[in-house]
Amino acid sequence: MNFKDGLPIYIQIAERLSDEILAGHYVADMRVPGIREYAALLEVNVNTAVKAFDQLASCGILYNKRGLGYFVANEAKTLILETRRKNFFENDVPEFFKQIRLLAITPEELEKIFDQYLP
Repeated sequence: MNFKDGLPIYIQIAERLSDEILAGHYVADMRVPGIREYAALLEVNVNTAVKAFDQLASCGILYNKRGLGYFVANEAKTLILETRRKNFFENDVPEFFKQIRLLAITPEELEKIFDQYLP
């Protein structure tokens, strides 16, 4: 995994696992890879992976079954969607429209691009 500068690695790991839940790779009550396994897969320190899993557990996205590992919570997908949509509408959309104004992009140009990315 290529990590971005300026964002803690454990947050990027948590976002990746959240992406995998949204994509349906892991569903409610399904066991996710173990912390050591996930750390090895991403080539990160185990403590960094622990921090990512703990964050997801504290948000209600994962839950831990002692001795068995972490599992996807029933409401995980809904929680991730709600959080991401809120962040998108509060942060990304205003910046997007600011750039549209600054670049004088027309509605017609937007429609063309919209059709290209979301057919």
